[in-house]
Amino acid sequence: MVAPLPAFAQDTGEVLRMYQAMTRVRIFDAKAVNLQRTGQLGTYPSCLGHEATHVGVGAAMHASDVLAPVYREFGTQLWRGVSMSEILLYWGGDERGNDFAGPRQDFSWCVPIATQTLYAAGAAMAFKLRGEPRCALAYIGDGGTSEGAFYEALNLAGARALPVVFVIVNNGWAISVPVAAQTAARTLAQKAVAAGIPGVQVDGNDALAVRAVVSEALQAARRGAGPCLIEALTYRLSDHTTSDDASRYRPEAELKEAWALEPLLRIRQYLRGLGAWNDAQEQELQRQCSHQVDAAVSDYLSTPKQSTDAMFDYLFAELPAHLHDQRATARKYASRSGGH
Repeated sequence: MVAPLPAFAQDTGEVLRMYQAMTRVRIFDAKAVNLQRTGQLGTYPSCLGHEATHVGVGAAMHASDVLAPVYREFGTQLWRGVSMSEILLYWGGDERGNDFAGPRQDFSWCVPIATQTLYAAGAAMAFKLRGEPRCALAYIGDGGTSEGAFYEALNLAGARALPVVFVIVNNGWAISVPVAAQTAARTLAQKAVAAGIPGVQVDGNDALAVRAVVSEALQAARRGAGPCLIEALTYRLSDHTTSDDASRYRPEAELKEAWALEPLLRIRQYLRGLGAWNDAQEQELQRQCSHQVDAAVSDYLSTPKQSTDAMFDYLFAELPAHLHDQRATARKYASRSGGH
């Protein structure tokens, strides 16, 4: 430690809970990639290397807050009550995975870039109009900060002093485009200046720092102090998605250096230094997490497939004629493949 611990981190049990959550999401992430490689899951966006930011943010939020994720914030979602089987369902092509059993008012995954920031600003405006002591939090990647929707959301939040926090996960790469080629700004946090709101940069590989900074921003928003933009500096240790090959554009030495600073290694060493963690505990945690992940995979694989009618059931009160024809065509092809 290079500074006094925040209050929550003085409770070793709470730090352990964060480390356990980070370990669980890493084991889940590796399993999901393997499922995709064996044809049991669709294209999947790995969160490898983002665990400290995701769990730190999740731990900072209140249950009544609303999350507007992008598409890889699984650590935050698992912390907030989304199940692993729901995540697998969605990335397996089943929209029922968006129907979270846990955080009912959290937004679903958002593949269009930056539009989730507008959702968060809108939710925050509703909270303010209703006088509710709640906050919205939106994630965005470094590449997403080049999108117009991001600036629109920031401007609205600043102009109306909305209770919303924007978290930029700066992992160095917008798919194959490095940050230096995305913007002339020296930091992404300073993009807050144009909106007239605070901009903060934090070590995104330090779970304790992320939780402390996000907690402070959320508390300020609840007091009526308005929004905040937080840039979490981390690194994407995986490919952008399972359809990407980062070795084609990313220097091998850069990746090797990033692995030396990866978030689980750092918090594990910290806990060992406190005498709060050892090899036997690590092995048991790995066993427990693997068992939980395997159970979620089994649940996912055993979930009965939906009828093709599900693609048409929730679009209109009365289905237009042309969609009647499409539904009939889908049924015809489904019958040839065993009904699905």
